[in-house]
Amino acid sequence: MILAIDIGNTNIVIGCCDENKIYFVERLSTNSTKTELEYAISFKNVLELYKIDPKEIDGGIISSVVPPITNIVRDSAEKVLGKAVKIVGPGVKTGLNILMDNPAQVGSDRIVNAVAAINEYATPLIIIDMGTATTFCVVDENKNYIGGMILPGVGISVDALTARTSQLSRISIESPKKLIGKNTIDCMKSGIINGNAACIDGMITRINRELGQEATVIATGGLSKKIVPYCEQKICIDDELLLKGLRLIYEKNK
Repeated sequence: MILAIDIGNTNIVIGCCDENKIYFVERLSTNSTKTELEYAISFKNVLELYKIDPKEIDGGIISSVVPPITNIVRDSAEKVLGKAVKIVGPGVKTGLNILMDNPAQVGSDRIVNAVAAINEYATPLIIIDMGTATTFCVVDENKNYIGGMILPGVGISVDALTARTSQLSRISIESPKKLIGKNTIDCMKSGIINGNAACIDGMITRINRELGQEATVIATGGLSKKIVPYCEQKICIDDELLLKGLRLIYEKNK
């Protein structure tokens, strides 16, 4: 069993997994002011919640898009486990062929998602990760990572809408009663949910057109379960994709 951690701009996803099972997936708030000890206490509390003894864990691995806290989180995880924790980055084998202008610029979370998706789904692939940003990653039929897109995330869109309009109050991201809203709140909810769903549908259509064939589409990330049910395209939600990818990369670097 390993401890897998993904550090995102909004949340830190943490879970324990082995080749047969993912034991849990939890999210903690990403906080740049937390100390090594504070993160260590958080990780220890999560493990205790699921009755997992750190001695049962063989090691750990981290992917991160927040460099200022990457080493802090690694050190805190090592404090809890008493074992070395790897960081996905230069020198770590992923087995992924990245056909980008500068492969080093590709976010580690996108690499991890692609590694997991290639292992589990038929190529070509479109991988949609809905977090602080909404990212699209495209893998061709030969399992090459060929590029993608980055869009403002759902939460960012809500924040921008309410910050720049004096008469629109902040809303929660939840399902509208129906497509055509009858009041301001329902109109906003429908716009956020259905607008993002329509965007995803349209992007998938355009990507398939450029590929010249229909790709398998996988969605992951904290907001995927809120948006994907409103999409018209066939999309598989896999909330454990990151942890699966981290486990595979850990195994490649034993």
